[in-house]
Amino acid sequence: MQKILIVLGLVLLVFGLLWPWLSKLPLGRLPGDIVIEKPGFTFFFPITTMILVSVVISAVAWLFQYFGGDR
Repeated sequence: MQKILIVLGLVLLVFGLLWPWLSKLPLGRLPGDIVIEKPGFTFFFPITTMILVSVVISAVAWLFQYFGGDR
């Protein structure tokens, strides 16, 4: 449990330090993201961004499992 918390803390630290550059990425504004704007109402559904983030997280998890497993 200690290792997980340390790794999670380091990941948050890295994201915090890189945030000025990460916030400039077009995530949330990709083609396929749904935005409906009406007076007094805005609906935002970032489906393309969610798919892209899911693929990246799955690839990273697969790499950790492949290279960090009992091989």
